[in-house]
Amino acid sequence: MTASLSTGSSAGVSGLSSNVNACPPLTPADRQADGSRFVQRVRRRYPDELSCLPPGEPVHATLQAGLQNLLDRGLPMPAALRVLRQLVLERLVVLDCEQGAPLAVITRAVTELAELALDKACTLAFADLDDLHGAPQCVGTDGQPRRAHLWVIGMGKLGARELNVSSDIDLIYVYDQDGETAGNAQGRNRISNHEYFGKAVKHIYNTVGETTEHGNVFRVDLALRPNGNSGPSAVSLGALEEYFLVQGREWERFAWLKSRVIAPAACVRDGGAQALRGTVLPFVFRRYLDYGVFEALRNLHRQIRDHAAKRAAGHPGRSNDVKLSRGGIREIEFTVQLLQVVRGGQFPELRTRPTLDALQRLCKAGLMPQATADALASAYEFLRRVEHRIQYLDDQQTHVMPTQDDDLAWLAATLDYPDVCAFLHALDAHRELVAQEFDTLLGGPTNGGCNGKGCNGKNGSSTRSSADDLQTVLAQLPPAFAAKVGQWCEHPRVLALREDTRARLVRLVQRTGAWLDEGRVSEEAALRMADWIEPLLRRESYLALLQERPSVHERLLRLLGAAKWPARYLLQHPGVIDELASQQLLTDRFDAAQFEAELEARRAALQSTGEDDEEALLNLLRRAHHAEVFRTLARDVEKVLTVEQVADDLSALADSVLRTTARWCWARLKNRHRAEPSFAIIGYGKLGGKELGYGSDLDIVFVYEDEHENASEIYAAFVRKMINWLTVKTGEGDLFEIDTALRPNGNSGLLVTSFNAYANYQQQRGSNTAWTWEHQAMTRARFVLGGVSLAGRFDAIREAVITAPRHAQSLANEIVAMRAKVRQAHPVRGAKFDVKHSAGGMVDVEFAVQYLVLLHSHAHPELRANTGNINLLRRAEHAGLLEPGMGEAAARAYRELRQIQHRARLDEMPTQVEPDRVATAAAAVRALWHHVLGRQQQASATTLA
Repeated sequence: MTASLSTGSSAGVSGLSSNVNACPPLTPADRQADGSRFVQRVRRRYPDELSCLPPGEPVHATLQAGLQNLLDRGLPMPAALRVLRQLVLERLVVLDCEQGAPLAVITRAVTELAELALDKACTLAFADLDDLHGAPQCVGTDGQPRRAHLWVIGMGKLGARELNVSSDIDLIYVYDQDGETAGNAQGRNRISNHEYFGKAVKHIYNTVGETTEHGNVFRVDLALRPNGNSGPSAVSLGALEEYFLVQGREWERFAWLKSRVIAPAACVRDGGAQALRGTVLPFVFRRYLDYGVFEALRNLHRQIRDHAAKRAAGHPGRSNDVKLSRGGIREIEFTVQLLQVVRGGQFPELRTRPTLDALQRLCKAGLMPQATADALASAYEFLRRVEHRIQYLDDQQTHVMPTQDDDLAWLAATLDYPDVCAFLHALDAHRELVAQEFDTLLGGPTNGGCNGKGCNGKNGSSTRSSADDLQTVLAQLPPAFAAKVGQWCEHPRVLALREDTRARLVRLVQRTGAWLDEGRVSEEAALRMADWIEPLLRRESYLALLQERPSVHERLLRLLGAAKWPARYLLQHPGVIDELASQQLLTDRFDAAQFEAELEARRAALQSTGEDDEEALLNLLRRAHHAEVFRTLARDVEKVLTVEQVADDLSALADSVLRTTARWCWARLKNRHRAEPSFAIIGYGKLGGKELGYGSDLDIVFVYEDEHENASEIYAAFVRKMINWLTVKTGEGDLFEIDTALRPNGNSGLLVTSFNAYANYQQQRGSNTAWTWEHQAMTRARFVLGGVSLAGRFDAIREAVITAPRHAQSLANEIVAMRAKVRQAHPVRGAKFDVKHSAGGMVDVEFAVQYLVLLHSHAHPELRANTGNINLLRRAEHAGLLEPGMGEAAARAYRELRQIQHRARLDEMPTQVEPDRVATAAAAVRALWHHVLGRQQQASATTLA
């Protein structure tokens, strides 16, 4: 057999292909652990010690037992740790290659070995140094002296618990406070805490990293610490925080993404190391969608590629590196980490260290198709298992494919391939898939480019040329857009931009101009985009997003060109622009269960890191609500949804926000007395009728049913808290305006009412009862949230109210009088027709339907359901309460008037139109009004005469 490796392919992958004259089949004998030269050496060197490690998978308990057995044989701790490492790796080769152990078993064992070794090393170091200098001291929160702590932070695969078998370990040492040691037993040799912990780092290295006759436990790399190899070996928490604020670079955010305190074990167990989170999390995850990191990751990846190319110069075999070559492990990790860092600030459920877990979370969040996540996970597991086998051969920290036929055959056999050719084909397939996905995300030919004529900037380049000057772009633009952009040439905000950010702005203008030239977008859209982006120029992430995602840029322009209101909404909530990147934006509808599940997942993620304070939850609710409103708005403007569907989705969204707010507020209520509140929210008006629009307020009434002696005070505090959560403005804006005027006795009544009092008020029991206009409101009332028993009781009350016997003439007089008050409050001036308030407008339809429901639902049960005005008009006609065709004509008219109103509000235009435009619709509504209430008015006038 001559299976050899060749480099280069048409796809650009440093691919592995087989130039094979013969690929003989492999047998079970080929997959034995002793195919590893390392295993052979261990078995020769430590035949008596092999039994010290208990049988089975090496886990913390068996590692501890194995270490104790070696210590009992007289080995000092540093030597015992080194021998233990040899025994563990020999065991892992057997488990992995002969028994097919899962990848997680291998990585867990190596990670827990590192954790054990570092914990023991810390114990040794502190004991020796305390004898010499005394314990390092600082002042505690109680003002009393306490011991200062050193945290050993594992980075990369160690932090993520996915360490490979021959890996070095990337460590950073941080101590919590400066101070001075207590001195030795004689009170001498006091040194600063900084000096003490610097000595501790050296001591720990000697225990773990120094090479002796037994090798080392792990090679230790401290290059990721602040200021790299020129920085101190241990830094204080305060110094780390200052470094992040002043000097922290973008690539370091990726490094710290997987950071974890791994030793001393006592600090991990008692939670003391949690103090580090407050410093690291804001550095890694920004509060906004952070597309500026794309360029940082491009540069980092380019440097890694260049370094790998230099290493491979003159050594072609090194180009077949399963970690660093194109399509390798690093590109999977970069793909995952980039999406995490971009969105992890706003979506805390994405904050996880292990790569495989992160892939599934990205998929669940809709950031990656399931098929892609599964394919990348499969490739990751495959490449990691190949990596381990490469390292098993000689216990070397290498990721380069072997070139010897026997070694290749052993790799293939231990991975259960029938021959070397099949193995190499699988390797090529996985790497090609990874490379394509990575290029799609980060390195594709058009990603972040200009996509149009006059675009001379390189993709992602920050180098300025003559084209990177706004003045030179003006000639390529239509007059109005050129005039707007021309104002930026001397604009203080533009002049204050960093050079690379200004270059991004220029490229966006160039791309917009190219699309204008092609007719893909309108000049009105370009002008609105300029107005939108101008106040946001200092928030560089939005420029980065539009540059990195041309599809988002184009969708934004289409949205802005379609109506004015989206531009205003985007100014108020610019973070929602990222929703335009979603492939499902125009195909999906609002899903309440999914929305609430995602909110709970984000809250749980914040809770796990101690960030679930009230402000964080308020902002979490607002971001989620604004994003969902924007999705509905985009579908609306693109005419994917009808006006009725928009109202349905906005109403369902309001219901979800109310349910979530109620759960979270009750959980944080100090005087709550039960696990779940026994209360309900009744929706009226547009919320009750599921006719909410953008920016609608919520008409709601709060009721409770609870026999607790302090129930009224408890639920009053609960409702005040809820209203505050819904209405208070934070940095993310607000949610809704809340109107509780429809509660019993209006604004003079209690904020929250017992259910019995509410029922008595509505059903005319006692001296304090509801007015007719409140019964009109009840026709559109709906149970929004609360217990199942309360829902049934509310439905019974509503039905009793709307089906109560009424005198037709008296009811008509009261409704006509109320209509007159509404018209007086909203006078229509001039000759134009107001689609809502003019005679023949939407309010006339609503009042006529309410009259029909209150007068006839007793005899006609089909009118009792709160199904909306259009459906009720059709039911009334079918019941014979309207003349044939009248209900359908009025329903069409009502829909037409709603559409005109909806469109006018999107364009921020008046809802008054020329009468001729709505003549047919207005005539249909007037006919309805005359038939339902006009004749009653005439009869009343005749009686009075």
